[in-house]
Amino acid sequence: MSFGELLRRHRRRAGLSQENLSERIGMSVTGIRNLESGRTRTPRASTVRMLAEAFALAGHEREAFFAAAAAPARDGTRREPEDRPGGRGGHRRTAAPDWPVPAQLPPGVPGFTGRAAALRALDDLCGPDPAGAVAVVGTAGVGKTALAVHWAHAARDRFPDGQLFADLHGFDAAGTTPPEEVARTFLEALAVPAGRIPADLAARSGLLRSLLADRRVLVVLDDARDADQVRPLLPGTPGCLAVVTSRRRLTGLVATGDARPLPLDVLAPAEARDLLGGRLGGDRLAAEPAAVDAVVARCAGLPLALTVVAARAALHPGLPLAAIVDELDASRGGLDAFSDDDPAADVRSVLSWSYRALDDDAARLFRLLALHPGPDVAPAAAASLAGIGAPAARAILGQLTDAHLLSRAGSGRYAAHDLLRAYATELVRDGDDDLRAATGRLLDHYLHTGYAAALLLTPGRERLALEPPADGVTTTPLHSHDDAMAWFAAEEETLPGLVTTAAAGGFDAQAWRLAYAATYYFQRRGRWTTLVRTGTTALAAARRAGDVRGQVHAHSGLAHAFIWLQQLDEARDHAKRADALCHGSDDVTLQAHTALDLAFLFDKQGAHEDALQYARRAHALFHVARDRHGTALGLNQVAWCQAQLGDFAAAAGAAREAVAHFEELRNVAAEANAWDTLGYAEHGLGRPGRAGPS
Repeated sequence: MSFGELLRRHRRRAGLSQENLSERIGMSVTGIRNLESGRTRTPRASTVRMLAEAFALAGHEREAFFAAAAAPARDGTRREPEDRPGGRGGHRRTAAPDWPVPAQLPPGVPGFTGRAAALRALDDLCGPDPAGAVAVVGTAGVGKTALAVHWAHAARDRFPDGQLFADLHGFDAAGTTPPEEVARTFLEALAVPAGRIPADLAARSGLLRSLLADRRVLVVLDDARDADQVRPLLPGTPGCLAVVTSRRRLTGLVATGDARPLPLDVLAPAEARDLLGGRLGGDRLAAEPAAVDAVVARCAGLPLALTVVAARAALHPGLPLAAIVDELDASRGGLDAFSDDDPAADVRSVLSWSYRALDDDAARLFRLLALHPGPDVAPAAAASLAGIGAPAARAILGQLTDAHLLSRAGSGRYAAHDLLRAYATELVRDGDDDLRAATGRLLDHYLHTGYAAALLLTPGRERLALEPPADGVTTTPLHSHDDAMAWFAAEEETLPGLVTTAAAGGFDAQAWRLAYAATYYFQRRGRWTTLVRTGTTALAAARRAGDVRGQVHAHSGLAHAFIWLQQLDEARDHAKRADALCHGSDDVTLQAHTALDLAFLFDKQGAHEDALQYARRAHALFHVARDRHGTALGLNQVAWCQAQLGDFAAAAGAAREAVAHFEELRNVAAEANAWDTLGYAEHGLGRPGRAGPS
């Protein structure tokens, strides 16, 4: 069997049209057609790999597929090579003309200076034909990210097919970013449809490498915790380069040859003076050369410490640099977390005098920000922490930014460097602030704003009875579906940490309700591993609180997550537990939702008769509860199950009725699902022309 014939056979077995396959692997329909017809007789190895990944081929089938691709033409004629952009003899752009070119690099540090040797080393390691990875390693605050991003911007022309960037949050208190989530983000940036992204990490990693093959793409992986977090995200072919930063040495990555190390030390004295001069001006440095030398020595060349000192001096232009040196000498010390590894032993003293220069309100907010588990914070959340109004919070956040104790993170948000967060944590731990009250206000801000956002995304979802927010809580006003999506996207990395914070602090009711509010967004984004983490925490919290409704919602969310992760035994266990809990409840709507979950589960297992039984039960229960939205959901599920059993006429009638209900309820997402069911049923009846709006 020729390669083209084998390709056609696998495509049809997978139920894919040529157009579907084109979307899945990012190749033109014409290219696929040429391969199947035999017009293109020499597919590139990267193309064969992408096709094998798309068909999930393994074992003997995969070997046979690759063998067919490499076999000579039957007639002995010269095989025509697969078309390559750029033509013969000219400069070849490695990506297809319609291939997306991601540009995910964050902005570089303004006024970046020094690091000439490190920049040359990156140039040398990259070389004319980049390949593999470079691990930029060094202590916290040494400027690893600034170096990597600055070099990446300068080297963009070497990677015309795009630049991918991810912050791995390797040492965040709220937890690291799982590599499967980063792989998903990268695949989305490469225009892989959400429905085509595999569920497990190995498959995502394989697809990512296939897409990057024969292209020139730069991948920057910032703040890695260990080699396991990085390895699945590395490109596998020459032409692509990964730059990884970490405060650890990543010995495992280097020892296996997956990365070449680039240790980053503190700034040399001349570079440290250049950094100060760029912020304070040459005249001020020239006026006090001895004080400048002392500042450089006290900061030990650590860019973070130098930046804080420069901010202090810039905010007080009349303050002699010698006075700043005296302040440094009077408050010597070091952050305990870095006492063994950090060459800048005086970071705490640098931060302490900057902190002491704040007024009481700014100092209090700086301390309380240590309670926030996310990578950055919005003014409304900061206002809730302190129990003050949003305008006052914005003014204080501005003060903290001017003092370089915070930085602007874009979209009106604020972030703190890891060392600054560590310092704030020490202060809030040793202070006399009412931490429980502040944590409660923070959770109320996210719960009430998140629940309002959830209702905008799914207007018909089951309502929760929430207690009013505590005094001093500021919520974020949201008015539309787009507002809700934007809010969830901005808080996506914060919400899982908040659920953990709530559960650990004894706020069990807020913990499971926060998880419930975020469930639909995480489902929509395909964040299944995140849903498992938050759902497990929420379930434990609801059990401690003795809240049956909370347990049902947690079990339901876990069932859906495990279904999409293709772990159906776990999904069935959670769905059954939710259903059993409902039997002791007189809440008909809750019973209806669990029946709908079971219908969805059995449909995924191919048990369509059982699925139809539970779908009808859900539909009837929603009708009894007079829940119009739920009734329409149940009706659409009934229609889908009928279509799976071949009763297309009944399915079409039920689906058309569901469409009408959702249209009246103005639930666009649910209406789209009902249209999909109707289209499937009408196609089964042989009349696809009737599948659209009349």
